[in-house]
Amino acid sequence: MPPTPTSTKGSAPPRPRIFADLTPLRSSPDYRRLWCGNTVSWMGQQMTALAVSLQVYSLTRSTFAVGLVGLCSLVPLVVFGLYGGAIADTVDRRKLGLYSAAGATVMSVVLAAAALAHYRHVWLLYCVVALQAVCFAMNSPARTSMIPRLLPTEQLPAANALSSLTSNLGLMGGPMLGGVIVGLWGYQAAYLIDVAAFSASLYAMWRLPAMRPDHGEGDDATTPRRASVLDGLRFLATRPNLRMTFFTDLAAMVLAQPRALFPAIAALWFGGDAKTVGLLVAAPAVGAVLGGLFSGWLGGVRRHGLAILIAVGAWGAAIASFGLSRHLWPGLFFLAVAGCADTVSMVFRSTMLQAATPDKMRGRLQGVFIVVVAGGPRLGDFLAGSAADLTSPATTVIGGGLACVLVVTALGLGRRAFARYDARDPQP
Repeated sequence: MPPTPTSTKGSAPPRPRIFADLTPLRSSPDYRRLWCGNTVSWMGQQMTALAVSLQVYSLTRSTFAVGLVGLCSLVPLVVFGLYGGAIADTVDRRKLGLYSAAGATVMSVVLAAAALAHYRHVWLLYCVVALQAVCFAMNSPARTSMIPRLLPTEQLPAANALSSLTSNLGLMGGPMLGGVIVGLWGYQAAYLIDVAAFSASLYAMWRLPAMRPDHGEGDDATTPRRASVLDGLRFLATRPNLRMTFFTDLAAMVLAQPRALFPAIAALWFGGDAKTVGLLVAAPAVGAVLGGLFSGWLGGVRRHGLAILIAVGAWGAAIASFGLSRHLWPGLFFLAVAGCADTVSMVFRSTMLQAATPDKMRGRLQGVFIVVVAGGPRLGDFLAGSAADLTSPATTVIGGGLACVLVVTALGLGRRAFARYDARDPQP
């Protein structure tokens, strides 16, 4: 049986740490397999994402066609993220995770087979990308909502910090490896490696115990029932602290997201080229990885709401400072600081969602989380691009960073109980 999460209220504070806390990996073999499998498969998915973009451009010579790849993944993520969460609150989450990971594996097999057969039709790539996004939207709520069943509550911040390492290392290393592999052996090699990488995730899911949602006391505690997306949204509407985790993230990702402006900024501010754009894109990920590596101290923080407010405010301030910089290395430094702050915010937002949400609702709340994480940055890209056309990149970046700081300050003042949220007594 998986360990039952326990409250840490009244316990002695943990010993201060510097580097990432590996206790979850040592204490739970099931979690260790799940984390290792997800790390390997996520690296493979990022390799495949780059290979698909390169293959689409090779077939069409159109940047618009490459941009459609992102749209093909965004729409299923937003639509099926909510329904995937509802399904995860109805069925055995282990089986849902296993079947959805198997579906993603099949999609990679299709990509590899098409590349080996020299099938040169871009519509197939679009369809596979959309189906991969559906599989991810089903898999992610199931996998994430299982973690509080595998670990005690006090280990959730460390587990989420380890998850951030997985995500950011994959975003950094996956495209680099994918580019090298495609250059040496072709698209089919990247897709076949992704198939092999998915086997780690499948094995981890297969070894897990059954993970049916816990509906509490009563007749429906063990009887499967239909989980409504609307019920999840109604639940969220009555939980102000959980709502605040989404509002603060949207303040950062929508108001202070300069990613769409990096090509213009590289040329106008730094006199650079595509390599400079690559450095600007990589800098937040580098900061996020460093934030994950040196995340040991996060386990000693109890005021999670206050930590989120500070971290999101730091993101906004760092982005505004980036907007004031006209030398490349200081600019990269401020972007790295923003990435580190985002990791801190993500760790505590995820922990609050896991600890303050009853098990029967965790899938649906994780589905909402996917929609916010997938949609927020893309909405921010649109807002930044539009504002920069009307004003200038500098005004947009500085104004967006300051707006983020002001909005998160207003949110904190408007909901003071959020800053008082105590991890030892989680109140949604």
